[in-house]
Amino acid sequence: MNNVNLLKPNKENLNLFLILGILFFILGIYDFSLNNFYEKNITSFLPGFISFFTPLIFGMIGLYFIRIEFSGIRLLDDLNKNINTSNFNAALSISIILLIIFSLTPLLNWFILDATFVGDDKEACTGGGACWVYIKTWFNRFMYGMYPNAEQWRVNATFIIVLGLMGAGYFFPLRYKKYLTFYYVILLPVISFLLIYYLISGGEFGLEWVETGAWGGLSLTFIVSFFSLIFCFPIGMMLALGRRSDLAVVKYSSLSFIEFWRGVPLITVLFMSAVMFPMFLPDGTYVDKLIRVIVAITLFEAAYTAEVIRGGLQALPRGQYDAAKSLGMGYWRLHLLVILPQALKLVIPGIANTFLALVKDTPLIFVVGLLELVGMLNLAKTNPKWLGFSMEGYVFAGIIFWIICYSMSKYSQKLELKFKTDR
Repeated sequence: MNNVNLLKPNKENLNLFLILGILFFILGIYDFSLNNFYEKNITSFLPGFISFFTPLIFGMIGLYFIRIEFSGIRLLDDLNKNINTSNFNAALSISIILLIIFSLTPLLNWFILDATFVGDDKEACTGGGACWVYIKTWFNRFMYGMYPNAEQWRVNATFIIVLGLMGAGYFFPLRYKKYLTFYYVILLPVISFLLIYYLISGGEFGLEWVETGAWGGLSLTFIVSFFSLIFCFPIGMMLALGRRSDLAVVKYSSLSFIEFWRGVPLITVLFMSAVMFPMFLPDGTYVDKLIRVIVAITLFEAAYTAEVIRGGLQALPRGQYDAAKSLGMGYWRLHLLVILPQALKLVIPGIANTFLALVKDTPLIFVVGLLELVGMLNLAKTNPKWLGFSMEGYVFAGIIFWIICYSMSKYSQKLELKFKTDR
């Protein structure tokens, strides 16, 4: 064995440093776990201040010993590259690991070990953990709101058909791929609207009519998000182009629209659409509250989408415009075939971020009387039979929204990789 300098880990003594590093790292985890779970400390003979930080010190020493560049071990090299590049990063990494260990036990106890899963009423929840019986009992309402139980198959059928139509675009023959934009932007929303109008709303073909006030739960969250996402994107794109137009009327009209909608809170917009807007309609004219809410959210988010797309347009070099014009392209062909495809590719993260914000803003429709998922949770927690179980409801809603938003985020990352080009 070569001469060993413990202050300088090297590849020549790789096995020794690996053993020392792993031992110190495990010692730090063991010391922290022992203190956290059993209130014992292997370094209790040291002053209290030092003893408190010994798990962190042991962990940092362990990570220092294994910080060997180009060790030849892929796992070790990846570890050093991502979380162990310096003493500061090592301290952050070990702190996060210790924090996870500190939080894991009470979370597991509340979520699973001490939780109640079996029962039909509040009396079944006698443990100290979560009462998932509450979620089980109200699950139907959390999904469908006040929609009649016997008619809920209509909601399920509508969503299955729409999801099937959305997935059908992946199986279009290659010669029809150029029509995908028309399919997703125009045809699919029209078909979805007809399905919702005739199948979910009913009143035709022998189906019982269900007013939109009875719609709710996660299904209403999806309906509002779906139409708002589909319509806010093309409107935002037109506003972005309008703001960059050379025509003063178009430019300042677009600018005024964007700045107005960005300058007011969404909750105010929803309140105006539900309460004030009907006052300006002619006598005998009625627009359903759900439609007014979707229009309000669409216009609000379109202003933010417009600014994201404008950022992509400004990022393109002037040469792209000049090259397209040199080929004899007019304004619309230039933008639709050359400029927008490149600009939209650059701002996929920003567009995804706007869409995620839109989905998470849908609970605000509760203020106008539409009970989507969070609205149903707020209603359920005031039920006299289930007082005191709001925590389980909000955790359930948080998990649902996290799954939705994480899926959208991963899909946007997939699009980034698909359209990535070296610049």
